[in-house]
Amino acid sequence: MNKRDAKEIAKTITNEQLAQMFDAAKNGIANWTKVSACNKGLSKGVAWNILAKNFDLEYNYHRIAKTNMVREFGDYLPEELKIAKVSKPKQEPPVHHDPEF
Repeated sequence: MNKRDAKEIAKTITNEQLAQMFDAAKNGIANWTKVSACNKGLSKGVAWNILAKNFDLEYNYHRIAKTNMVREFGDYLPEELKIAKVSKPKQEPPVHHDPEF
């Protein structure tokens, strides 16, 4: 998940939706030693311990914390919460004529 999309999602996501994301990530991540998306000096396991280990449904998390949670584990969000990728229209090849000398 890129930072811009994570910021947009963090504005509206609820703690219940974050909890569902964490449950899906807990079951879906096979390699916890991969490099974290938020901090390249940490592994996914360390990021989990910081962001999700003691997640409280009643706590009002700051938008930046939610952004980091979504950025790190946003691949496990339900499809309806993900921002749809806008595909670029196919570029027609330019018109070409061989030069006449």
